[in-house]
Amino acid sequence: MASKKKTPLRKCVVTQEMKPKKELIRVVRSPEGEVFVDPSSKKSGRGAYIANDRDVIEKAKKANLLARHLKAKVDEDVYDQLIREHERSKLV
Repeated sequence: MASKKKTPLRKCVVTQEMKPKKELIRVVRSPEGEVFVDPSSKKSGRGAYIANDRDVIEKAKKANLLARHLKAKVDEDVYDQLIREHERSKLV
């Protein structure tokens, strides 16, 4: 008898909601201090998960929540990448 596989849950740093990992976008600060979007969720470094919702991304940008959580400077283009990732996921 096959057992049902557990769905990994992660917490959005903006909404503080626990959601399935596949519904979130991961942002990583590498050991070198570089911050980037990690669509594969497999890169090494400190990660922060953010809900795949444009309003949540805008809220994180306005309050600079990713920089606070990752303890690193987050460039504007990271938020632009998040929005592009959100738009791309809506098409699939």
